[in-house]
Amino acid sequence: MMYPMFYFDPSYVLILIGLLLSMAASAKVNSTYARYARVGARCGMTGAEAAKRLLNSQGIYDVTVRRVPGKLTDHYDPRNKTVNLSESVYGSTSIAAIGVAAHECGHAMQDAGGYVPLRVRGALVPVANFGAQISWPLILIGLLFSSGSSSMLITLGILMFSLSVLFQLVTLPVEFNASSRAVNLLDRTGILAGQEVGQTRQVLSAAALTYVAAAAASILQLFRLLYLFGGNRRRD
Repeated sequence: MMYPMFYFDPSYVLILIGLLLSMAASAKVNSTYARYARVGARCGMTGAEAAKRLLNSQGIYDVTVRRVPGKLTDHYDPRNKTVNLSESVYGSTSIAAIGVAAHECGHAMQDAGGYVPLRVRGALVPVANFGAQISWPLILIGLLFSSGSSSMLITLGILMFSLSVLFQLVTLPVEFNASSRAVNLLDRTGILAGQEVGQTRQVLSAAALTYVAAAAASILQLFRLLYLFGGNRRRD
């Protein structure tokens, strides 16, 4: 009797590691945010009020603070100069909400000051999005060809994927710097005081782990592609 043979690709371990890192980071940020979302700030300010005060304290008056739907959908948009705060942040007076709002203000400060990594990341957005969309189709089409164009398409696909990895790496200093600005300014302006500053730092540090995990997962995926197809190696 013949039994089917199953091929185990050791490179799948890299994908598994990336998945576990992403899951752990997501669980960490959700639990930390939930914990400090129940802790009210002594200043009594909402996330939106804190954001406006922080921006004004830095002489930034051309940035609008807006409410957007969703949970943890907060972001700064340099195209229309808006700090967009999710519903759970905009009107909340919690330590977590003020920390998240301050983080997005940190991006607005980066934009106002011409922070180079933010500019680089902005320039990479369309390129990285295109690379992420086209990379796997190129690799899959390359696998279907038996001619010399096969290795060229696969190599091009890997290069396109590398652009998204580069974007993830450039994102790291941007996010860490925004959090650092946020915590320092919350302390200096007196919006948060004492242990509240440390609690906000915990929230933002947990959030930063999601970017670290995303970058690590992308790098591991790139290593897997290089392992499978590096040097134009063909698999039968």
